[in-house]
Amino acid sequence: MTDYIQFIEKVKNKTGIDLSLYKEAQMKRRLTSLYEKRGYDNFSDYYTAIHNDAKLLEEFLDRMTINVSEFYRNAQRWEVLEKKIFPKLLNENKKLKIWSAACSTGEEPYSLAMVLSSHVPLKDISILATDLDSGVIERAKVGLYADRSLKEVPRKIVEQYFINEGQHYQVKDSIKQTVQFKQHNLLNDSYGSGFDLIVCRNVMIYFTEEAKDQIYESFSKALRPGGILFVGSTEQIFNPSKYGFESEETFFYRKK
Repeated sequence: MTDYIQFIEKVKNKTGIDLSLYKEAQMKRRLTSLYEKRGYDNFSDYYTAIHNDAKLLEEFLDRMTINVSEFYRNAQRWEVLEKKIFPKLLNENKKLKIWSAACSTGEEPYSLAMVLSSHVPLKDISILATDLDSGVIERAKVGLYADRSLKEVPRKIVEQYFINEGQHYQVKDSIKQTVQFKQHNLLNDSYGSGFDLIVCRNVMIYFTEEAKDQIYESFSKALRPGGILFVGSTEQIFNPSKYGFESEETFFYRKK
């Protein structure tokens, strides 16, 4: 048994996180770089270190999750959401139940609130946002972003919902109050039910095919009939009927 396999088993026992469901080459490369930077020679020594040092464990958890995000990422998809998807969903339900899964540092759920605000008042918007990494959730709650994160955001939205602070922008409280952040493991935790819209973008590419199947099936169960799953621009589902979906628009799937 290799020291990486032993490392996977020990991490699962300690944290409940199953690294075997992530693509091995990518995860191994990321973690080898981390332990070498910290002066360790192998996974065995590195596990002993993170087992005994809370700060090293926190750094490990942060590194194994993928925290790259920006507002209105792939802007054309958000236009489809605003002009086609939201009107249909609101025709069926006046108050939408929305989940931003693997939300990273918060750009995605805040974008959802901003886009939806063109249809309904902010007081009627409530979005659940979850991520495996408690560190990025805390950053998301602060809502302070570098100006490069806003490059796709329409100017009128920037002026309406952000406060400029030099090279950073602060999300206004009126938007922050529409989002509830929670820690959640897509591979282990329960999903809830009755969602009108689930957004999970640019995360599935890091999982094995087995893990993807599990997650898509769980998303399908969590959506109400007619609910929509919105995925990333590299994550087209080639056999949506396998999970009880049909294609609604490119990268949007409706539960049958």
